[in-house]
Amino acid sequence: MKSKQPRKQRKKLYNLPLHKRRKQLSARLSKELQEKYKKRSFPVVKGDKVKVMRGKFKGKEGKVIKVDLINFTLNIEGITTAKQKGDEIFVPIKASNVRITELNMNDQKRKKALMRKVGGNE
Repeated sequence: MKSKQPRKQRKKLYNLPLHKRRKQLSARLSKELQEKYKKRSFPVVKGDKVKVMRGKFKGKEGKVIKVDLINFTLNIEGITTAKQKGDEIFVPIKASNVRITELNMNDQKRKKALMRKVGGNE
């Protein structure tokens, strides 16, 4: 991005196409995963296990239930709040505030992307 103006930075972010929004929802990998895959961060997908590193729910771990590309947030199993009516709703968490502790390796494209860096098959 060329501009330093915050309004232009925000406009660019809000008008991103979905395939580029996915890249914005990247989170750091745990130390073990960093050593194993030789990567520092990776896009979060449904089924990954993450640990919340910042905010009210710091220290809680859970599985990602939903990745919201429109609002740049994640819904994580076990991180809920009660509404006034008594309904439980998921609290949206930003991807930058979590650390991936376990990867969901069901997707072949994801496996290939990780193995490309490491070199070899697992």
